[in-house]
Amino acid sequence: MLGDVGTYPAAPGSASSHLRNPLAPLPVPVGEIVDVDAVIVTHLHADHWDDAAKAQLPKSMPIFSQNEEDAAKIRLDGFQDVRLLAETSEFRGVTLSKTRGQHGTDAAMQVIGDRMGKVSGVVFSMPGRKTVYVAGDTVWNEFVREAIGKHTPDIIVVNAGNALFLGLDPIIMGTADVLAVHQAAPQALLVASHMEALNHCILSRADLRAFAEKSGFSASLQIPQDGETIPI
Repeated sequence: MLGDVGTYPAAPGSASSHLRNPLAPLPVPVGEIVDVDAVIVTHLHADHWDDAAKAQLPKSMPIFSQNEEDAAKIRLDGFQDVRLLAETSEFRGVTLSKTRGQHGTDAAMQVIGDRMGKVSGVVFSMPGRKTVYVAGDTVWNEFVREAIGKHTPDIIVVNAGNALFLGLDPIIMGTADVLAVHQAAPQALLVASHMEALNHCILSRADLRAFAEKSGFSASLQIPQDGETIPI
């Protein structure tokens, strides 16, 4: 989200829905954030593609979309260079590989699957560089396992806020999911993101850190503070 603190109401039925999003301010000026070569939109939920992003990004910016349905909506927002993220795409020498995800457990998707919709992740690879897998808004499942097995990433970015709608299973990863990712890719460095900035993300950085220490994989997990840079 690029909007100011409290710009958007919480999603109906979500945990701590009395709070407004985002909960935290941007750690750097928005101009620095949008000073990039391209943008990948894993899906169109407002915490990934909000009105502020649509207003701040140059309309000529290359935007990669997970499918044609999302691409059409992004074009309606005035963006002129919208590209489809394929199983294998290329951008300035970097291979971009779309991965699948599921925005909630099977049980949660049976109830709110129409609201969660389709989501994706992406793997960045380039000769001589570490391979980075950004899992996106997904729980641990066969799609994540498949992506790890296919791409053997060196670094895996997981959205680990354990976001909840009341009475339902989580819709993104929590502690058990992060542990499962580590067990599937023990050689990889995990980077936990998507925490402490949205009303329904109930897992804190401190609690995830304590769980990782207790479970014996804290050396393989980075939990960055807002604005922190992790060299890879």
